[in-house]
Amino acid sequence: MQIGLIGLSYSGKTTLFQTLTQIHLDTTNSTKRDVNQAIVKVPDERLDYLTTIFNPKKKINATIELVDMPGLQKDDRTTTQFNTQVINKIKTNDALIHIVRQFEDDNVPHTEGSIDMFRDIQILNDEFLLTDLGFVETRLDKLEKDMMKTKDKDTLKKELEAMLKWKEQLENSVPLRDLDFTEDEFRYLKNYQPITAKPMLIAINFSENYIKNAEQIVSDLENKIKGKNISIIPFFAKIEMELSSMDDDDKKVFMEEYGIKDSPLDRMIRSAYNLLGLQSFFTVGEDETRAWTIKKGMNAQQSAGTIHTDFYNKFIRAEVVSYQDFITYGSINGCKENGCFRLEGKEYICKDGDILNIRHS
Repeated sequence: MQIGLIGLSYSGKTTLFQTLTQIHLDTTNSTKRDVNQAIVKVPDERLDYLTTIFNPKKKINATIELVDMPGLQKDDRTTTQFNTQVINKIKTNDALIHIVRQFEDDNVPHTEGSIDMFRDIQILNDEFLLTDLGFVETRLDKLEKDMMKTKDKDTLKKELEAMLKWKEQLENSVPLRDLDFTEDEFRYLKNYQPITAKPMLIAINFSENYIKNAEQIVSDLENKIKGKNISIIPFFAKIEMELSSMDDDDKKVFMEEYGIKDSPLDRMIRSAYNLLGLQSFFTVGEDETRAWTIKKGMNAQQSAGTIHTDFYNKFIRAEVVSYQDFITYGSINGCKENGCFRLEGKEYICKDGDILNIRHS
């Protein structure tokens, strides 16, 4: 799964990317059109605990791919360069994290001349709404012309109706992610990748001065910005950059000093993971403990297929123990003794945190 980091220039977007990925970028020779990509682990305390119990040779976290997209600058909105060079790159992502600046820095002036997080959010929202609307209008023109050329109009008529529905939504300045999509529309989404249909995580980049009231500011912002598949979280890029270079003991002292209970960056990755409708199941043993990524709602056979194609094709049963039951009874055998060890068929819908062992022929 690929998640794009987007935002106005100087919002802290690339700093966040470097912190999450532990990759140092030489920004002295970079341009605003550079794209950086890296794989990051999804932190999971459950996997950490299972690893301490089974003491395997290796631990493998679930992963996501992060893409640091070029920052949007003020002049971009008066040219086609943003649309032509950046939009197509943004469309390839499964979800977006919009980094919004809420910190003052005289050495790094804001591209709009002042700090206003709601305005900055609207700038990109408006850009994406106009981009999607432009595509839909172009598509409608083509469909209407094609309708006059063909005798088999049913297929074209379905798409024409969908595009008209999308056009009305966008003209009312409402992102497509707020719509309930039909089966046909899901196919159009996959083919055309409209940006406003993508899940969006808005990450407000605060300075350390806001640690005590960041949550309240985010709560107030949530009252202004509502919708499906969108959420807002706070983070502190400068502090997190310092934390990333510390050992565990120093990190603990530093976090206590600033009153930080858990890493906002870890929370951000987990939030993005959840926003995509993803969850994890675990496999355990002496060789490895591993978190496997699946879509919520996938059944046991489909989940087994993420491990190996043969597990899907030759699936017999899944041995299932929930993570919470494992914690309660301390071992797989303990779960068996207390009736929490189950054999499930291929239609069983996997739950987040299930520990699976796949039986196959």
